[in-house]
Amino acid sequence: MTPWFNIRKAAQVAAYFAIAEGGSINVLKLTKLIYLADRGAMERHGSPILNDHLVSMNHGPVDSMTLDCINGVESENPAWSSFIGGRAGYQVGAAAGVSPDNLDELSRAEVDILRTTWGQFGHMDKYEIRDYTHAHCPEWEDPNGSSSTIPYDRVFKYLQKKDPTRLRDRVQEEKEIDEFFASL
Repeated sequence: MTPWFNIRKAAQVAAYFAIAEGGSINVLKLTKLIYLADRGAMERHGSPILNDHLVSMNHGPVDSMTLDCINGVESENPAWSSFIGGRAGYQVGAAAGVSPDNLDELSRAEVDILRTTWGQFGHMDKYEIRDYTHAHCPEWEDPNGSSSTIPYDRVFKYLQKKDPTRLRDRVQEEKEIDEFFASL
């Protein structure tokens, strides 16, 4: 993982949605909820929650490094496994004993975004939410069986933000600051 990626925060976002779903959630639905939450934060605050690498995949847009974690790349990392109990088939669950009160990496504004995202999309099943992202996230481009980067400025452009390039640069600066402090 890159030094600027906060795996603990990503785990807490995933745990939030797993808890909201009753403790366990379908992987496809989870990845769409995470992307839509990041997109909602970009729309509302001009900055994503996770600063992840965004990509287009066959089933729609995803936060790539968070998806890697969901798929088990960091399953032994305590920053992940403290909040995510593991994956069984196409389901991923919150770790035993994790509650919304334990999600200390998330600000109130970020929890509000997660709550709003759940309120808008939590009732959808995995295919409904996937189809929603295909139809309503124009930054997603069909990668025809592969994957391709979704630049932050493209998301900001489709969100009709005033200066997408400046906002993209600000996200990059945040990553550089996080990388600097991680190296200390």
